[in-house]
Amino acid sequence: MKTEIITGNIAAAAAYLRQGELAAVPTETVYGLAGNALDTGAVERIYAVKGRPEAKPLSVLVAGQEAIAEYCDPVPPGALALAERFWPGPLTLVLRSRGRESALVRSGGDTLGLRCPDHPLTLALLRETRLPLAAPSANPSGSPSPKTAAEVLGYFDGKIAAVLDGGACGLGQESTIVDMSAAPYRLVRRGALPEEEIWDCLRRSMTLVGITGGSGSGKTTALRALEAMGALTLDADAVYHALTRSSAEMREELCARFGPVYSDGRLNRRALAPVVFSDPAALADLNAITHKYVLSELDRRLTEHARNGGTLAAIDAIALLEGPLAGRCAFTVAVTAPEAERVQR
Repeated sequence: MKTEIITGNIAAAAAYLRQGELAAVPTETVYGLAGNALDTGAVERIYAVKGRPEAKPLSVLVAGQEAIAEYCDPVPPGALALAERFWPGPLTLVLRSRGRESALVRSGGDTLGLRCPDHPLTLALLRETRLPLAAPSANPSGSPSPKTAAEVLGYFDGKIAAVLDGGACGLGQESTIVDMSAAPYRLVRRGALPEEEIWDCLRRSMTLVGITGGSGSGKTTALRALEAMGALTLDADAVYHALTRSSAEMREELCARFGPVYSDGRLNRRALAPVVFSDPAALADLNAITHKYVLSELDRRLTEHARNGGTLAAIDAIALLEGPLAGRCAFTVAVTAPEAERVQR
């Protein structure tokens, strides 16, 4: 068999794939060795040509976010948020399969890795075929992943039907793989998309509620109601007090700015209060230092909640809600009560 080099004839490449043949396709990362993921015979050929053990599952290229629900169930909201943010792009999402594709793609398992590639030719090919394409990197197992059509031909000339030549791949590094088939979600493979961007997006996709109110107003009751709905509830003041004991970095900054305000490893508020409450500039510095560390700790806890499948969180943080957190809350709830009831409580 002679391998055909295709430059712009998407219909010709699609015809090969519909017939169960293999075609190498470009992506923004590396070239992939593509075959119809619904056709067990085509999938078997991918394993044979690559020399890949059938115990290793294959990732599948799809045309867009709508394919997630078509091939996977359940689909956590976080997976849709990541697809919305990073697709087309170098992110593979692993989810529980609905079993529509060949079981050989999953190596007999129950999860499926999906990716929407950011390359115009391959996206056009996916839309033309209307097929999910099993597409591991187009190299023999253990060899470097190819970044050009010429490198693919060096591996598989005469062994596959065609190469769709889309020029050199821009990133040259495989996609990042995140397993969201069960919580906690985990990074399976580091790749072209930085891990921190993934978790940051997942955290920001949660619904964040700001809670304010004076003492005795009923904030605790409101927070417990949200907890019953699955929300993570955070008290910024409690986080601050914990950090005064646990954060060596915050302690160093406070002492550098305000002098020896720690005693026996604890913040001496009596020593600090006269300084900050008599000097607006000192109070501003105190808030700048402490808010920075409190926000970092809140983000850490929110990220952990998101990685565990959480979609809702609430923060009791009056000062922070007036500043850095204001734009990140879906809405803010002010809890009020008659003064007499607040005094009684």
